[in-house]
Amino acid sequence: MTEAVRLSSRGLGGALAVQPLKPRRYGRYRPDRQWVAYVFLAPWLVGLIGITLGPMVFSLYTAFTNYNVLTPPRWVGLANFRDLFQDPQFIQAVSVTTRFVVISVPLVLVVSLALAIFLNRGIRFLGFYRTLFYLPSLMSTSAAIAILWLKVFGEPGLVLDFLNIFGLHPSSFISNPATALYTIVVLNLWAFGATMIIFLAGLRQIPMQYYEAASIDGAGRLRMFVSITLPLLTPFIFFNLLLGTVMAFQTFTSAYLIGNGIGSPAGTTMFYTVYLYIQGFTNFRMGYASAMAWLMLAALGLFAGLCFLSARYWVHYGENER
Repeated sequence: MTEAVRLSSRGLGGALAVQPLKPRRYGRYRPDRQWVAYVFLAPWLVGLIGITLGPMVFSLYTAFTNYNVLTPPRWVGLANFRDLFQDPQFIQAVSVTTRFVVISVPLVLVVSLALAIFLNRGIRFLGFYRTLFYLPSLMSTSAAIAILWLKVFGEPGLVLDFLNIFGLHPSSFISNPATALYTIVVLNLWAFGATMIIFLAGLRQIPMQYYEAASIDGAGRLRMFVSITLPLLTPFIFFNLLLGTVMAFQTFTSAYLIGNGIGSPAGTTMFYTVYLYIQGFTNFRMGYASAMAWLMLAALGLFAGLCFLSARYWVHYGENER
């Protein structure tokens, strides 16, 4: 208990008296006033039920129905899920999206970690560079950036005009089936800023004493990176890997605009989310689209579960704990 020192003067030989400060009494809990809390929570509860939980429950129901928005849902059981695995376009969408994730996520992790290590060397204007590298991640999912990407890699485009200066005349990278997907990979890589900031925060938490001790023992830069930096960064690698994979599977705006909304050319940009949108909002097969959405949720949940199960073998949270 904190104490207040009160001075009481008793004649010329004033004495010091230390008296305990009486605890302040706050109002007692009154169950009859609970309604006040619910009044303040009401906007959030309405949003949770009306915008999140309600549509989720309805989507789960429509996944087992034949529903085209215009007529009442008709129960069909697991027919939508069976049709998915017999649909060649669905299989192609899964293949394109998986290839995109497998290529882009590791690239983002490697480039982000490399730049974070570079910025962690104590260069001047660190705050400016952090802001500069972070800005693209705020704009990468916007329609404006996707349209800009069409002007950069399309025909006519800035990249083709630059190559023409050297006598090279390649076809449009976006209209070429061999390179269309990789333009979206580059766009995803361009938005590495958020991942880099997280790695940079992790690097700044590693004590310098570890590197000094390793240097005294004769360890080189590569050895220190493998034995000190990477193990201590594994929680941040785990977080970026999990979050980056989930976000990559949900890529929509850039794929939809670059592929003209139909996955062109030749279906090479037919992402899972684009095909889901086509089925739901172009063909009005809401039941089919809902089945796709819940199948993606199940797949991402399984992936996340496997990540957490494997984390105990490679993620180091402390000296004696994994």
